[in-house]
Amino acid sequence: MKTYKDSGVDIEAGDETIRRIKPLVKSTFNKNVLADIGLFGGFYEANFPEYEHPVLVASTDGVGTKLKIAFMTGVHDTVGQCLVNHGVNDILSCGAKPLFFLDYFATGKLEPTVAEQVISGFVKACRENGCALIGGETAEMPSMYQEGEYDVSGTIIGVVEKSKIVNGKNIIPGDVLIGLPSTGLHTNGYSLARAVLLEKYPVTQYFDELGCTLGEALLKVHHSYLHVVTPLLETGFIKGISHITGGGIIGNTKRILPEGTSLNIDWNSWETLPIFKLIQKEGNISDEEMRLTFNLGIGMLLVVDKSNVAQILSLCEKEKPVLIGRIKN
Repeated sequence: MKTYKDSGVDIEAGDETIRRIKPLVKSTFNKNVLADIGLFGGFYEANFPEYEHPVLVASTDGVGTKLKIAFMTGVHDTVGQCLVNHGVNDILSCGAKPLFFLDYFATGKLEPTVAEQVISGFVKACRENGCALIGGETAEMPSMYQEGEYDVSGTIIGVVEKSKIVNGKNIIPGDVLIGLPSTGLHTNGYSLARAVLLEKYPVTQYFDELGCTLGEALLKVHHSYLHVVTPLLETGFIKGISHITGGGIIGNTKRILPEGTSLNIDWNSWETLPIFKLIQKEGNISDEEMRLTFNLGIGMLLVVDKSNVAQILSLCEKEKPVLIGRIKN
């Protein structure tokens, strides 16, 4: 007689995973979270007394083939952080602050230790961003994934005052582009990076120019810009925000530009991170392709009127901002 476990689904492993993650997840709860984990839905009280006209902002994403590096290195907590921070940055680009996060973790064979590490990454980032992890799904699907592999995705919900939504509609020629540095690839371009680097080097290969192993460089956590950008939003001087993900600086920033405007970027105004130089050299990749695929060291871009640039630079000086160009006709 066949059982569910015989077919590859271990309910006991699922129960063990929940037992392990429950105290971690509960550590992200705040007064707005009304239910424990394990119910059929997460409850978040929509009480925003500090907002006159609150607007909810939502975003869903994954971390792509960066997961392959986690599988190779056995380091699983950083990709969870990347997923949350990516979502935080996406809604931050609209002027929103995060409220709560929902995750999805799917694998062929559930290993509670690995799942715990991934979810601990979600928890760490949620706590750092003041965001509650109110629910998720752990799915064990035999034959869908190779042994030792999994996939993750997440949905984040935030809130913004309607009158303070950042959408780029007031951007005009002459406005200045301020770049905030990235930590590395963040969560984009890994298919090309892997094709170029991992054909030649193991993830344990140490590079002097990187100051770490290849695996460590490729797993650097996608940076959250919430705490540096939020004070800037309070000035009212930020006209547009671009989260630099797939498509690079141009591809992402074009999404917020009014019709009739374009970008004038000085590509020599900042030092390209060593990991991108290594990828370009080893793959003999053109500048155009690099700019299309990677953030090249700029993880978030702010659009500001030229008269307000000095104040914005002063407020975020610890982030080491860079003037990278202007808006033109």
